[in-house]
Amino acid sequence: MFDRIEPVHAVTYFAPQARSAFDGLGYRGFWMGYFAARSAPLGRVPADVVTAIFYNFAPERVAKALPAAWDVAPPAAALQAREESAAAALAGCGVRDTDDVRTAAALLAKAARVLPVDGRPLYAANRALDWPQDPVAILWHATTLLREHRGDGHVALLAAAGVSGRECNVLHAAAGRVPREMIMRSRDYDDAQWQHHTERLADRGLLDRAGDLTEAGRRFKQDIEDATDRLALSALDPLSDDEVETLFQTLTPITRAVVQGGIVPDATPMGLSRDDLDDAGAHLR
Repeated sequence: MFDRIEPVHAVTYFAPQARSAFDGLGYRGFWMGYFAARSAPLGRVPADVVTAIFYNFAPERVAKALPAAWDVAPPAAALQAREESAAAALAGCGVRDTDDVRTAAALLAKAARVLPVDGRPLYAANRALDWPQDPVAILWHATTLLREHRGDGHVALLAAAGVSGRECNVLHAAAGRVPREMIMRSRDYDDAQWQHHTERLADRGLLDRAGDLTEAGRRFKQDIEDATDRLALSALDPLSDDEVETLFQTLTPITRAVVQGGIVPDATPMGLSRDDLDDAGAHLR
């Protein structure tokens, strides 16, 4: 499910339509647009709040963008720009108002509307927004709710396990989900900072001194991923088995179209997998 919703949501980070829209508001550079648009559902909150909720960014990086972005354009403008630009980007990939798009959007919305907000601040903030009217925008908004719901759960598990936001990036790279150089660049580490967090994880027995996962580290990382999946699985509770199958049948070709559109890079800090997009079945039976 994650592999199907994340590329649809992620156009808001990578599409030229999104960058153009945020630049058009006056936001300076990619990162100001990113933090403004993704945090806009929260309103004008301090940078420390965004750092806490987003979890894996350097506080200094967030503080460069917020609250300065709100002196350029307010949260309402960012929300409108991200919704319109995401829908335009999806349309550019061939995702338009068709029966399958309407069906996928309706099922995703049915799932996303009623999940509990307990401990899910970014999901709750997005759920409180007005729903779009355009079917493609509804599709994007619903995938956004579900991915932020999953992300909130993942953050809760990391925090409960005592893995800081900065340490989780090191663990992510050690597990082979993303190249170390990419995560260092996109999440602002120098060599000394990376080594510091590597040593902290090594002190716990999760990494060796070279920064590779130990056997205990592999089990730990897999346990976090499995628990994240279990928590996220509640998103399918509002749907019947037949509706889940229909969702996979209609959503998978949409995600394929987005991937083929080339907007979302093959390698991203999210560590996306596209291994099963050739199969549209949910395999519930």
